Amino acid sequence: MSDGHVSVLLEEAIEALNIKPDGVYIDATFGRGGHSRAILSRLGPAGRLLALDRDPEAVRAGGLIEDERFRIVHAAFSELDDVAKAHGIQAVDGLLLDIGVSSPQIDTPERGFSFRHDAPLDMRMDTSRGLSAAEWLNQAEQDDIARVIRDYGEERFAKSIARAIVAARGVEPLTRTRQLAEIVAGAVRTRERGQDPATRTFQAIRIHVNHELEELEAALPRGVDLLKSGGRIVVICFHSLEDRIVKRYLRGEARGEELPPEIPVTADRIAPGRLRLVGKAVRPGAAEIARNPRARSAVLRSAERQEVACSG
Repeated sequence: MSDGHVSVLLEEAIEALNIKPDGVYIDATFGRGGHSRAILSRLGPAGRLLALDRDPEAVRAGGLIEDERFRIVHAAFSELDDVAKAHGIQAVDGLLLDIGVSSPQIDTPERGFSFRHDAPLDMRMDTSRGLSAAEWLNQAEQDDIARVIRDYGEERFAKSIARAIVAARGVEPLTRTRQLAEIVAGAVRTRERGQDPATRTFQAIRIHVNHELEELEAALPRGVDLLKSGGRIVVICFHSLEDRIVKRYLRGEARGEELPPEIPVTADRIAPGRLRLVGKAVRPGAAEIARNPRARSAVLRSAERQEVACSG
């Protein structure tokens, strides 16, 4: 825990990584370092941990860790293979991906992730590059806004919200979180009890602005390519769209090569999967959810790299 951030499924993630004292590990989403510190506590003098984060604030927090076994780099997790090679790492014993927005990002009003504070409408995880949420909303086509809100927010009023956004920006540019939240509230006719009307829209725009699903799809194969035989990949997701991508990818890599049934090839000539799934999906228990309600949607999945023998 650091800066008010509570690492979700901490013990479960460390157990799933099956840490070797002299192993090499990557924490591709440092956050505020809860998982990284736990990994370091289990590494011996010869162990090594490389951390990445696209958020400059997280990188600054990582810079406070004084440990010769540890390095942190400002990079997105889709760049993990290039970053590893730049640091002389050809293969790793384990990789951790903790997907999504962190508590410090949500709880810092000026980052613009939350509609609970009136703040600049930013939402970028990496504030040094890319379009902010305001910049995108003020120039995007109405159909594109509706598609993002529908696909990433699973919002049934996406068309009405997009129409309202375009009408509002015609009067004055969108610049503030409360401004957007009020526009959405006026366009959403009904909402689930206990959920703010803006929840799904803010989530969708955040996912789009940060290219979160594309980043995940790029990171998974690059991470598995880096794993040694017996190495583990552990992924924690907080959203069904992310978890669907992870589940589909890990299962596909565990199944191996699939050929149409009419092709006459014996089983021993079909390439086996590169991964072995480790246990079932893990979710937080009642005690963790009581301590940290933001953990309630978390799902952890893990798999182990297998040595794939070439068929002759």
